[in-house]
Order: sequence, then C-alpha cells, then structure tokens
Amino acid sequence: MNKQLDVALSGPGGPYPMSMEVDPIRAFRNRKIPLAHGSGEIPAVGFGTLIPDAVAAKRAIKAALETGFRHLDCAELYRNEAVVGDAMREAFEAGTVQRAELFVTSKLWNNNHRPERVRPALVASLRRLQLDYLDCYLVHTPFAFKPGDELDPRDAQGQPIYDTGVTLIETWRAMERLVDEGLCRSIGLSDIGLEKLKEIVAAARIKPAVVEVECHPYLPEWELLEFCRQEGIVLLAFAPLGHGMKPRITDHPVIQAIAQRIHKSPSQVALAWAVERGGAFLTTSTSPGHIRENFEVSPLPEDAMREMRGGIATKVRFNAVIETGVPGFVPRVM
Repeated sequence: MNKQLDVALSGPGGPYPMSMEVDPIRAFRNRKIPLAHGSGEIPAVGFGTLIPDAVAAKRAIKAALETGFRHLDCAELYRNEAVVGDAMREAFEAGTVQRAELFVTSKLWNNNHRPERVRPALVASLRRLQLDYLDCYLVHTPFAFKPGDELDPRDAQGQPIYDTGVTLIETWRAMERLVDEGLCRSIGLSDIGLEKLKEIVAAARIKPAVVEVECHPYLPEWELLEFCRQEGIVLLAFAPLGHGMKPRITDHPVIQAIAQRIHKSPSQVALAWAVERGGAFLTTSTSPGHIRENFEVSPLPEDAMREMRGGIATKVRFNAVIETGVPGFVPRVM
C-alpha cells in the first residue's frame, strides 16, 4: 500500500492506534494522510481561505477552526494572508487549536517564479501569516508571469504577460531549497496537468508531496489520481462541489439518490467521495451552518462509490486556470 493511503486517524485527543476501536465517522472526518515526500500529515478535510471580504474571512476561518478543520489553504494571490494570520493567532490565544495541530498551506504566485524571487515570496507569506514555517508551499500554477510587483500583468490587448526567461524546473529547484532551510516542510504544485507533473517528478530531488487541482465527480481526474498514488503524492481537490456553478454537482440524480439513502446531504456525498478515493479536499464557506455541514462528512458505502463512477457521465471543468495560469475563481487584480 502506498504511504499516503496508510492513513493515520486522529482527532482532538491525538492519534488513535489502528488496533483501537474508534467512531468510524469521527475518524473519517479527522483523517490525516502521511506525506511521502516531506514531513507531516495533511488532513483530508481542509478549509480554503479564498474569501474576499476581510471581516467575513476572519469570522469564517475562526468558525472553521472551532468546527474542527485543521488544514487552512492560503495564497499570496488571495490578498488576505494577514487576515488568516490574525484569525489563527486569535484561535491560538483562545486555546481553540495549537500551531502543531494545524496544517497550513500557501502558494507561490506566477510573478515570483524566478529563483531569486521564490524565497522572498515565502518569507513575505510567513510574515503575513505570523508563522515560522509552512506545512506545505505550492507553486500556484505552472505559468510564469512577468516578474515584479504586479500580480496580473497584461499587455495592450489585455492578455497575460508571460515570463519566458524561467522554466518550471528552475522554480522547483528554488522550492526544494526552501525545504532544506526548514521554511516549509513539504512542497507541491497546483493547477497542473498530468504531463507537466510527470516532468517535475522525473527531475525532482524532492518530489511534490501534494498536487492541488480542480477535482469533483464531474472532473474525477482518474488518470492523475492513479499517477499520484503510484508516486506517493496526495491529490488535493479544490472546488469539490463545483464552486456553486452550473450544472450543479449536488443536483445530479445519482448523488441525490445516494444522499437520500444514507441520510446525508448531496454536498456531503460529493465531499466524502474525495476522501474515499484516498485524497483530500478543500471547501470554503462563510456560513457557519455550511461550514459544519462540509466538515461532518461520513464514509460512503462501496456501492455508492461504484454508482458515482459508473452513473455520472457529466464532464465539466469549471476553472480554466490549468490552460492559462489565470484563475477563474479569484477576482481579477485591476
């Protein structure tokens, strides 16, 4: 069995020995996946911090931590790392959670791909987040933009200005040095396709620990998932509910029928699907009720997994970032 599938079950009381009887539902939503490349364990259930309004973001992050989320996914591009840092500090001071219990991810943005810009970008994120280290640092997209302070450089025709003076391998070498220095405990890639990922894995001294991509029942990424399994990489799904876009994943008859049968919501079925496949997911909400609902996932029966694989023919990619490096869910920087 691959290391990432040799799952440790843990919760507020600490890790449970595999021989010890535990509540399977509690164990499922508190599942942690050991990282084969790097140190630590990534929680299978994570909270994304892409919430533009600062007040709403801080409130939601604190609610997520109080609910039980132990993975916060951040990024320089979201322009709210300072808000996340304040929310974490207040949670630490309140005794809601300790730093050692949290897995914090952030991302290197496209304008910082040149090797000399990688370390300063991470140090700046750490300062905003008020942390000494990251648990994981991801290359946000494989696309390098014109280096500089402008996050979204555009030409006269409104097209992104790419940087042809750096390769992804060169950026990855700089990422590896961050692990050597102890500034982050693992590194990975985001918004990347299988062929480009294979190139990095083949050349890497420190392999990616995590690959974060859009993934849901309408975009199952089975081939990518299998490659990640073979290489000991955790597949981390963003937009696991399709970001609320149409066609709505939660409206699919197969998912609705399973939800009714097992007495869970369609959202919980779609989220549990990601964990049952051996991966992890990120979900975001500002509603305390939805935050609790998204955390309270439960194991799916085998027949439900078979039904979802064989009975869902809809194929949709909601975010074209993998094709351009321009994220579709982040408000454009003007």
